[in-house]
Amino acid sequence: MLSSFARGNSCHTGRPTGTVLSRSITRFTMSGLYYEEFEVGRTIEHEKRRTVSESDNQRFCDMTMNQQPLHLDAEFAADSQFGERLVNGLYTMSLAVGLSIPETTDGTIVANLGYDDVSHPNPVFHGDTLRAQTTVLDKRETSDGERGVVTMNVEVFNQHDDLVCEFERTALSLKREFADDADADA
Repeated sequence: MLSSFARGNSCHTGRPTGTVLSRSITRFTMSGLYYEEFEVGRTIEHEKRRTVSESDNQRFCDMTMNQQPLHLDAEFAADSQFGERLVNGLYTMSLAVGLSIPETTDGTIVANLGYDDVSHPNPVFHGDTLRAQTTVLDKRETSDGERGVVTMNVEVFNQHDDLVCEFERTALSLKREFADDADADA
């Protein structure tokens, strides 16, 4: 007997492949900034915070196959200069990007172009509550004038206001006047 997929049916709907389903598209208001709205020198304090759990760190290490004992082995970490396990630095950086998205690039980004000058001046431990702030460093239009490149400095602080991570993030952003064209192409 042939599977639903092999018979030409969709695995998820049971409808024959190629069936056009009517659907309505709802437009959501995005909170990110268009290229024109970024102001060089402006610092954005991101309101959302996150307390990092042991589970967050464990899952991130598992997903990325990072088995560094300093992140996962309590006995090993107890003998280190830190005295306890550290949260994976890439998790901290990724969390900071996530915390910054709503007020910077939510719905207005074409692509992240790069992350530079990453530093972790202080460790992050399980139970630390992190917050982020973003400062716009530079911006320039693309050669076609339809988008812009924005470079931002992202700083991450713990509950004691210690800087725990800092990096530059460069994004390709939509310009407001071309945003509808980009939506139509998607």
